[in-house]
Amino acid sequence: MRRDTGFRRLWAGQTASQLGEHTTLVVLPLFAVLTLDAGAGQLGVLRAVGQAPILLLSLLAGAWVDRWRARTVMVLTDAARAVALGAAAVAGLLGLLGLPALFVVAFTVGALSVLFDVAYQASLVRMVRRDQLVRGNSALEGSRSAAQIGGPALGGALVSLLSAPVAAAAGALSFAVSFVSLRRIRRPESVPERVAPVPERPEHAAPVRGRIREGLRFVAGNAWLRAACLASAAFQLSFAATMTVYLLFLPRELGLTGATVGLALAASGPGALLGSVLAARLPGRSGHGVVLVSAAVLGNGALLCVPALHGSSTATILALLAVNFVFGTFSQLVNVTVMSVRQAVTPDGMQGRAAATITFVGMGFTPLGSLLGGLLAQEWGLRTGLLVTAAGMMLSPVLMAASPLARLGRVLPAPREPRHTE
Repeated sequence: MRRDTGFRRLWAGQTASQLGEHTTLVVLPLFAVLTLDAGAGQLGVLRAVGQAPILLLSLLAGAWVDRWRARTVMVLTDAARAVALGAAAVAGLLGLLGLPALFVVAFTVGALSVLFDVAYQASLVRMVRRDQLVRGNSALEGSRSAAQIGGPALGGALVSLLSAPVAAAAGALSFAVSFVSLRRIRRPESVPERVAPVPERPEHAAPVRGRIREGLRFVAGNAWLRAACLASAAFQLSFAATMTVYLLFLPRELGLTGATVGLALAASGPGALLGSVLAARLPGRSGHGVVLVSAAVLGNGALLCVPALHGSSTATILALLAVNFVFGTFSQLVNVTVMSVRQAVTPDGMQGRAAATITFVGMGFTPLGSLLGGLLAQEWGLRTGLLVTAAGMMLSPVLMAASPLARLGRVLPAPREPRHTE
């Protein structure tokens, strides 16, 4: 597969785009704090504005991606993000960028990133054979994991050594590199009949709300996807609650410095890279269901060890590194395997909407989880709150074990076409 020129260009473009996206997640807040003197409340609003498109646009993004060629969506979103960040960089250098304009940039980049992320997942299915999906996803998700590690570090270093506007320009350059790489893909997409090269005329196109409902019905009516959706929602709710308490527990209960907390969290990145490699091999050998359930138990269960830690000794720090590495490894193994299952059982014309529906349902619970974690930490204390929220993460593998996902073998089933209703 790695000799496939089209896939290599997709991989290179997606890698550059993910690097730009994760660099920007750090650069824009630092831009606000260091260049525009933003306060804590303003910084919170900026981050919320950048994250809002996940909830507001995920379902729409799925409907739109299924009506366009995925490569077209990726190229256009890369170009628009490069322009938005480039304009912010120039305005910042000239002293013309204020917080309201930065809010607009954050929302724009966030919205375009939602579209890109849905499109690149759909593009793989239209480019490679279904028996190559696991290896393709392993490569793409490995790049995403590497970007999650390197992007924030690169953004922080550029802001510290140069300036926030220059760091924003570097993010724009990453999107420009992705644009060039994706534009060079020459292989035609195997676009399904219901996906037009350009948008159909409005009078002949199904309403967007109708396409969204069709995607929701498809996921709800497919036993594998329905189980994946429920498990994702349970995981995201509990994980958001756990991380809220976790980020308080490390400095206040264990007395760790900010640098040590960052080091501990960064250990999940190399673990995620290992998980991507394992995802290319284990499901085909042990069966997708066995891998999903066992990896979720091991990864989520690792966080149950954290409430037992005390003090800031070397042993505690090493234990935290090990826990985060194990969690990163097995959670990424679950992510890639679930993505491969979803792509395999979903018809090409429904790929974008299926991905967006699962993302919407899963990520939609994160704000509630964060609030719940804060409430538990306040009422029950940090150690008890962390134990309860981490235990809640075990609901996800329980739901998968009780569902048809657990019975998936080494070979994934073929997609089932949805029933269309007029």
